[in-house]
Parts: sequence; structure tokens; C-alpha cells
Amino acid sequence: MATKTNRDIKYLNRDFSDIRDRLIEFSQTYFPNTYNDFSPTSPGMMFMEQAAYVGDIMSFYLDNQLQETFLTLAKQSNNLYELAYMFGYKPKVTGIAQVDIDLYQQVPSKDLGGGNFVPDFDYALTIEENTTITSTISPSVNFLMEDKCDFAFSSSQDPTEISISQIAGSDPTYYLLKKTRKAISSNINTQTFTFGTSEQFSTINIGDNNIVKILDITDSDDNIWSEVDYLGQEMIFDKIKNTNPNDPNNTHNNGDTPYLLKLKKVQRRFATRFTSENNLQIQFGAGNPNDTDESITPNPNNVGIGLPFEQNKLTTAYSPTNFLFTNTYGIAPSNTTLTVRYLTGGGVDSNVPEGDLTTLNSTNIKFNKINLNSTTANYVFGTLAAINPIAASGGKSGDTKEEIRQNTLLQTTTQQRTVTLDDYMVRALSMPSEYGIISKAYIEKPTLDTSVTTLENLCLYTLSQNIDGQFTTANSTLKQNLRTYLSQYKMIGDSIEIKDAYIINIAIDFEIIVLPNFINSQVILSCIESLQDYFNRDNFQINQPILVQDLFVKLDQIDGVQTVKDIKFSNKAGTSLGYSQYAYDIEGATQNGVIYPSLDPSIFEVKYFNNDIKGKVVPL
Repeated sequence: MATKTNRDIKYLNRDFSDIRDRLIEFSQTYFPNTYNDFSPTSPGMMFMEQAAYVGDIMSFYLDNQLQETFLTLAKQSNNLYELAYMFGYKPKVTGIAQVDIDLYQQVPSKDLGGGNFVPDFDYALTIEENTTITSTISPSVNFLMEDKCDFAFSSSQDPTEISISQIAGSDPTYYLLKKTRKAISSNINTQTFTFGTSEQFSTINIGDNNIVKILDITDSDDNIWSEVDYLGQEMIFDKIKNTNPNDPNNTHNNGDTPYLLKLKKVQRRFATRFTSENNLQIQFGAGNPNDTDESITPNPNNVGIGLPFEQNKLTTAYSPTNFLFTNTYGIAPSNTTLTVRYLTGGGVDSNVPEGDLTTLNSTNIKFNKINLNSTTANYVFGTLAAINPIAASGGKSGDTKEEIRQNTLLQTTTQQRTVTLDDYMVRALSMPSEYGIISKAYIEKPTLDTSVTTLENLCLYTLSQNIDGQFTTANSTLKQNLRTYLSQYKMIGDSIEIKDAYIINIAIDFEIIVLPNFINSQVILSCIESLQDYFNRDNFQINQPILVQDLFVKLDQIDGVQTVKDIKFSNKAGTSLGYSQYAYDIEGATQNGVIYPSLDPSIFEVKYFNNDIKGKVVPL
């Protein structure tokens, strides 16, 4: 029977020299009579150094492989992309520029009789979504207007400015219409992909430079495929035009909320990820297209009713973000051809100067009405013009390796969930504008006495703005859209009640002493403009107090002001006068030079800047 020999093997040697020295020591210890020529030119040393060489290389690659699994240490771009997606961050390979585009057109006037004229909106034009406008300086740079522009439509969110353009005698003959749209530096590109039999988790790759995003994917049967963050996500936001056929109960609010936000379950879905700077991978689901599925909003009443492919769902583990359950991760395309439209663009070159974007692609522009006077219509079409009043900004190269690391670490802490009260405020203010605009938001936990119970554990107070920019309460449609929007981000244990914040309208009267050699009216005007800037609605938040001393300091800094004698505040209330219905005791709410808002969340507003801020010059 062979005798087992114990060897003292050390595993701490990793580089060439250490491994070589250890092999020599090992031979001298355990084979002293077998081999003892350790000179550099001996055959034995040749084999030991070759073994040390192989060990050093293997150690290097082992260290490198381990290093590439850590986000903070990885150096290879493909590994950084994989780690970023694993932690929920989507790297950007290009930065797109954004800019506002002012659009103009003329329309003839319409005589209503009695010297009354209005614009003839029969000649209003509609610019379809995804219309391009080209740079004059750099013809290769195109900007894309993603939203449709209808000159005949006007609302608080999408106003149409009207001014007189031409007159004959004292009567207007043509009016000038103006609208504004946002544009991004992008081009639309198209690729097609043909699929045979269904294949689980099939992928396709788009190789191109400066890929921004997927615009849309349709198949041969005109089915639309929806992009999701991950294939297990079944619910998407569905944008529905706020019209009477779609929802007769909310159509009266379509001026402030042109679209309704709904949740929709989709089978045909895909997820995207960059594998390199020049390659975008698109992955589809694993299900069979013949599987039965449904497109309905989650409903607790559906539990246990069973579906043809799954008779009993009472024991199924449900995701807290999606009440409906499927085991297909979406369906895989089969026996069809997918048409993929995607955007490319951005970069530093897309930061074009003001006035450079003037060449509008007229392919997707049309009149709203037909059977118009051809001569007038041709003239009106020729008046259509576009220009960017400010320079485009935001164009840059994609994320660097260090930016991917830092952005991924930030994403890891948030995971796109609303956890703190500030998270809810930011998320509410971030809702896309087509669903209505939340101008101000404030959230708190309700304070209830022991005799009152409620299911809500958070109260979100909101305000919107009317067409003049004045504060107003959010309509019911806007609140419903906000509730739907927050439902996809809130924690499962949070329940939110959306309420109206109170609006407290105020007026200011001030008295100043003017220095010699200054014109009183000019100094008063400068003071009024300074107060208008201070009470700008963008500067005030719900529950923000007014520091009276700050106003004294602000007026005292105006050129020509020697002394600020007095500043008085008063409450303006009464809907018949155009103000808020809520009266407020300004004097009682003032303590130590600070005007405090009410205990119920409220906001101070100077509603009519030209009438509610007054000043006068008094003698020394």
C-alpha cells in the first residue's frame, strides 16, 4: 500500500518571481537527491520558470476577471454597461440638444359684422408630430419636434398667441398666429428585421452611431410593440386623447389636460440595452403569440376567476407593482417582419446658435379644413415660418466610464421609487405636461385626532396654473392622471390623498423717500418691478412665509431710494372680484416681521401685478 506524503503547499505566491522561488524551495525540500542543479541555464530551471510564467499569467487574468465584476473597478466598457443595467441605470451614448421653436403663420380675417373681425381658423395649419427642422449653418444637423402643433387649438398649456399682421384702412386683413414647440437634435432612422418561428428571448441588434432611443416598433400586421424597462414589466402608461368619445366625464377639462393617463397591460413588449457605444440590443419575450392574454387595467376582482391557460390563481405570488400575472415575459415575434424606427443625433455640434433653425420640412404640414380658396391657401402656406429664439443646449458626447460609475451608484440608492416625502413632490412635479401640469406640490402626513380614521397615510397638496399663469386648483382629470402616474412609483404601503392647497391673494402698498435729483415716477416703477420679481410665482412654494425685512432690504437697494418708510400687506378675496374665495387675517398672521401661511397648506400670491402692487413717494 502506497504511503501518503504530505506536502507543504503555499497558495500566497502570485507573480513570476514568487512562484519561481517557491518551486525552487519545493524541489530542494522534497527532492534533494533527485535534482540539485538550480543554475540559470539548467534544464530543470527552464521547466520551473515556464511553470512560473504560466502561473503568473493565470493569476493576472484571475485578478482581472474579479476586478471586472466590481462597478468601481471595472475598466472594460462592455462590463460597465452590463453592471449599469444590472443596477437599473441606462447609460447614454450621446447627449441631445434641446431648444424651443417659435412657429408662425398668417390667417385671413373673418368679418363678423359691425366692425368686428376675428381670425379665420379654417386656414389654420397643423404640423404633425416628428416634423424636422434643419440648421442653416450645419445642414447635417436636424431637430425633431416630437409634439403635434395645431394652430387652431389654444389652451392654458398650449396657448396660441394672436396679433394683427396686416390691415386695410383700420380693418385687419390678416392675423399672425404664434405657437411654441420643443425640439430635440435627432434624425429618424429605419431598419427592418424578419422573424421565422417563435424563439424565446430573441434579440436583434442595431449598429449605428449616436443612438438616442427607439421611437417605435411595428410588425407586418400593424401591431405596435411597446418598450418596457424589463420584460417582466407588463403595465405601461397609455396616452389617450381627452375627447368626448374616449371619456365623456372628463372632456370638459381637455383645455388643461389634453390627454388622459391610463395603465395598459401589453403582450407585445421589448427591452433595450446598449452593449457598446455603437450597438443597441433589443430583446423580446419568451411567450407564444397564440397564448391567451388580456389588455385590461389591474383589478383585484380578477383574482381567482381563472384564465384558459391558468385555471387557479389564488396561490400565485403577485408582484406589488402589477396585480395581473403572466409567466411569458411578453410574447416573442414569429413569422413577421418588424419595422424599427430609432433616433440618432446629439453631440456638441447640435448646440446651434439662436436664429439658426429656420428650414422647416413641409412634408407633414396640412390645413385643418378642405375646400379652401386656393389663392388664399397658397399665400397662407407660404407665410409659415419657424425660428429658435435662443441657442440650443444640452448636446454633448455620451457618458464617460467614470460618469457611468457615478450615475449607476446614484441610481442604486433610488431605484426610481418614491420613498421620502421629497421624492413624492419631485415625482408629482415631473409628470409629463400632456397629462396636465402640477405647478406646486406639498406633501405631509395627516394629523388626525383619535376619533378620526382614514386609509390615507399621506396628503399631497397641489396647485395648477391657468392660461394667464395664475394659481388655480387642479381639475379632477389632472388629479386622476397624477394618481395614475404616482401609482407606478409609490411604495406598496403608501396611500395618497390628493388635495387642493389654499390660495391667499395679497396686495402690497409701500411708501418710500426718494433721493434728490431722481425722478419719482422712475424710482417707483423700479421698486414695483423689483417686488414683481420677488413675488414671481416661480419663486414661491406652498407654506412659504413672507419675510417682510427682506422686502425692506430689496427696496432699499433700488437706485434713488433714500428710505423705505413703510410696507403694508392686505388680503384680496372674493371670486366676484377675480380673487380667491378664501379670506385671511394678514395682521394676525404676522409675527416678528414674518407673515406666516395658514396651518392648512397654502400659498401667497399677488394675482394682478399691475394692480396689486402700489407705491408712493412721501416727504422726508
